[in-house]
Amino acid sequence: MSSQDSRSSSQLIASALAVVVRAEKVLLVRRRNRPDRGMWGFPGGKLNDGESAHTAATRELFEETGVTARAGITLSTLHLKYHPNDPDLTVHYAMTPVLFEWIEGEPIANDDALEAGWHVVQDVLEGRLAQSQNVDATLRSAIAFAINGNSKKPHQVGSVLPRIISM
Repeated sequence: MSSQDSRSSSQLIASALAVVVRAEKVLLVRRRNRPDRGMWGFPGGKLNDGESAHTAATRELFEETGVTARAGITLSTLHLKYHPNDPDLTVHYAMTPVLFEWIEGEPIANDDALEAGWHVVQDVLEGRLAQSQNVDATLRSAIAFAINGNSKKPHQVGSVLPRIISM
């Protein structure tokens, strides 16, 4: 092991994301902080001690947007590795997306969100926004699960999107 390897360290941060689809739109926030400053992504953040992904996603959704929604199923955990200003430090985010059913409220940016709003699903799926990594893939999985009960069939999204809009 080299001396550089012995200095390297890694930090794991467990976090949750709130995936809210209403009509033909998905709720996104534009991040104020690193690692995705300025990018559009799902509301979300770190889990507090003893907090579940459902609880954290619900809390973060309300803190960042003021929107109230009912937590449903969790999707496959996403992993992002980030190197802050220290090349010897790796921050590993383990992000658990939670699919939500919108209840009430219109998004108003708060907390660490610069902006918050509803975006056309097709625009997100086609990458028309400056968005965080895997936002489109997570949205495809959420839609596929809502339709098929299986997040492993995202290829079917295009043909069944009109069905989820009426849900």
